[in-house]
Amino acid sequence: MINTNYNGEPRRPGRIEVVCGSMFSGKTEELIRRLRRAKFAKQRVEIFKPAIDVRYSEEDVVSHDQNHIPSTPLDSSASILLLSSDIDVVGIDEAQFFDQQLPEVCNELANRGVRVIVAGLDMDFRGQPFGPMPALCAIADDVTKVHAICVKCGSLAYVSHRTVADDRRVLLGETQEYEPLCRECYQKALEEGK
Repeated sequence: MINTNYNGEPRRPGRIEVVCGSMFSGKTEELIRRLRRAKFAKQRVEIFKPAIDVRYSEEDVVSHDQNHIPSTPLDSSASILLLSSDIDVVGIDEAQFFDQQLPEVCNELANRGVRVIVAGLDMDFRGQPFGPMPALCAIADDVTKVHAICVKCGSLAYVSHRTVADDRRVLLGETQEYEPLCRECYQKALEEGK
């Protein structure tokens, strides 16, 4: 969508939208929904994901509900700039796995007039801010925090609790490796694990 500034010159309203939360909260589902709406509006859309995320597909962005949209897997956030010329909307999934330059890349795109929609985990399995997500939330025009449901008590989930013994920060997984827990149930799980 192209607007005009006070001089009547054309300008595109660039912005950064972040969708964050725990695993199983619907982040990717919301990303796909927004990108499909942009495509329906005849906007030029490009979608990117980290190359390491091959859980459901090597190329598509796929939600836990098996909704999918074609994407380009990348090893570096700098590549997004190279592949986003003449684009209206850029979608980025699993942003926590990208490098720390992602916020700078998103800012540059938004300053060019591109709508940037980013989805990712805001915290790792230890409850610590994850990768470039805190910086993205800080510079975003809009942040949507989505929640899964705690599998123990039914409250809103706070964190993705890892259920397998593995201390690596990045461990791609699903319901066999992670469960969404509220803050109280997460604290209980940590105490039981000691």
